[in-house]
Amino acid sequence: MSELDPAFDEPPYAFPTHIGMRMTGWKQSWARFEMPLQPFHMNRHDNPHGGVHASLLDTVMGYAGCWTGDPEVRQMALTLSLNVMYLSRPKGTLLIGEGRQTGGGRSTFFAEAQVSDNTGELIATGTGVFRYRKSG
Repeated sequence: MSELDPAFDEPPYAFPTHIGMRMTGWKQSWARFEMPLQPFHMNRHDNPHGGVHASLLDTVMGYAGCWTGDPEVRQMALTLSLNVMYLSRPKGTLLIGEGRQTGGGRSTFFAEAQVSDNTGELIATGTGVFRYRKSG
């Protein structure tokens, strides 16, 4: 399910392309990315590696705080702190990450996110602190 205005559909950069992550929603203070599970995501227990969840949480929180409302004006941020709580393992085949900006100021922002799967199973939650990058 996509809630993405095509004007804001940025070309994916190398890392999300490599792991199969794609943006499916982005607006003020909110972002969603989806990632179909692949064999290379799995750990030795045949569950997605924790880094897969952490990457998805980090990405959706970062995007949630970088909305400008203008597709010609891009805001970037750096992750200062990322906390992940692993809650369950997926029952489905698609991971869905949703992030929300929860506060902040001129130079930093705070966000929270969750990863669920296409069956509705809640897999992981996270919080983060991000610093806006200066342009130029």
